[in-house]
Amino acid sequence: MRRMRLSVAATLAASLVLAGCGGGDTGTDKPSKSSEASSTAAAPAPETWPLTGLRVPAGRSPKSPAYIVKIDNSNASAPQYGLGKADLVVEELVEGGITRLAAFFQSQLPRKVGPVRSMRLTDIGVAKPLGAEIVTSGAAPVTLDGLRRAGQKYVQFGSNPALQRLLDGSHDTLHSVVANLKQLARQAKQPARPVDYLPFGTSKALRPGKHATTIDARMSGGRTAHWQLMGKKYILQNGYMPDGDVFKADTVITCMVTTSTAPYLDPAGNPVPVSHFEGKGQAIIFHDGKAVRAMWKKPKVGDTVTFVTKQGQLKVPAGHTWIHLVPINGGGVTFR
Repeated sequence: MRRMRLSVAATLAASLVLAGCGGGDTGTDKPSKSSEASSTAAAPAPETWPLTGLRVPAGRSPKSPAYIVKIDNSNASAPQYGLGKADLVVEELVEGGITRLAAFFQSQLPRKVGPVRSMRLTDIGVAKPLGAEIVTSGAAPVTLDGLRRAGQKYVQFGSNPALQRLLDGSHDTLHSVVANLKQLARQAKQPARPVDYLPFGTSKALRPGKHATTIDARMSGGRTAHWQLMGKKYILQNGYMPDGDVFKADTVITCMVTTSTAPYLDPAGNPVPVSHFEGKGQAIIFHDGKAVRAMWKKPKVGDTVTFVTKQGQLKVPAGHTWIHLVPINGGGVTFR
């Protein structure tokens, strides 16, 4: 009898242990709330480059340094270096009716970019939304003071070994400075991801427009940029880029801007224009052989630009973009 009582007790104890172990089994066919939430959560959006809106390849980071290089855009600048690797370019009017480029780099940082030239007050409105350094050969005291007051960072020739003179006879001394962006990046701290410079979207998000395979952006009486659609890319027909290093634009944007005169003259005695990339004005977005008219809006100098029509805001197709700041007085845009 004693042996039987022990056996019964052991059986009861085993039953209790099994019951305790099996307490969680009653819900095995029904997922918990936490697992249910994780299974229905949306996949994270793919990382994109802030200057193009294109996807970042595996192993790369959209937090890598971005730079805005001031590049001469006249006969004296030929050949220009590095523009074929730029993400985005802004063309602005300077003295004498010629233009200068603000070339934006991040996804590719070439070892040779130039000819690097000086900044203008226009560059505050161009560069400040991105928060990246301007790479420059220098600037007039009025310009340097304006950039400092605006909190705009820059690195100039003579202060950093990544900017050197290219003494190979290809350019005169004034147009001989080139920048090594890879060297600059090695010196930089890991920055936060810049904001998207443009409101990027897909090509489908852009509304239908008029036929436009040829664009003439008149920046002054002496400078009109001629663009031709070749395949899916707009190619500048009268630039100073050598074959094999040409900027191929997915999108060209013209923004009509007001201008004023800076309180100084250039060394040749010419008045220096300032293009104001804040406020609002007419714009045309050219993409894939179509022209879409809109208004550009940028309330403050440090704000990012948006584009609107009566139907609402427009997205700029992701890709490489060239922006013309076309003066309202003396400039204009035609296409066909």
